[in-house]
Amino acid sequence: MIKRNYDKIKKQLEDKRKQLAAGIDHITNDNLKLSQRDASGDLSGYTFHMADVATDNFDREFSLDIASTEQKLLNRIDEALKKIEEGTYGHCELCGVPISMERLKAVPYARLCIKCKQEEEKKNQTRSTS
Repeated sequence: MIKRNYDKIKKQLEDKRKQLAAGIDHITNDNLKLSQRDASGDLSGYTFHMADVATDNFDREFSLDIASTEQKLLNRIDEALKKIEEGTYGHCELCGVPISMERLKAVPYARLCIKCKQEEEKKNQTRSTS
């Protein structure tokens, strides 16, 4: 039963990986490989208005932030796929107990069990309010 569930999760991870990689490629091609003039669609020889430049810069930074977030998720997916291949998938990285199948189905790249994840979030919340 577990092997079959892991096969489904592996397929889910591979599909999500393809989707994220395509999204990152799209952002890269649309934003990073074009000059600011080309990205804005302005083909005239006139200079840019400061407000237009600011908007274009904001859009680029926003796209880069999305790409960065997607790259982090892609890295977590790659780690999960590697763990499946190594036979270490599905165990909490902190306490070593098996992660529940419900959690793995919901978050297939989960690294921590629910208890350790809750403790991590409490620590992060305490740090941010300090």
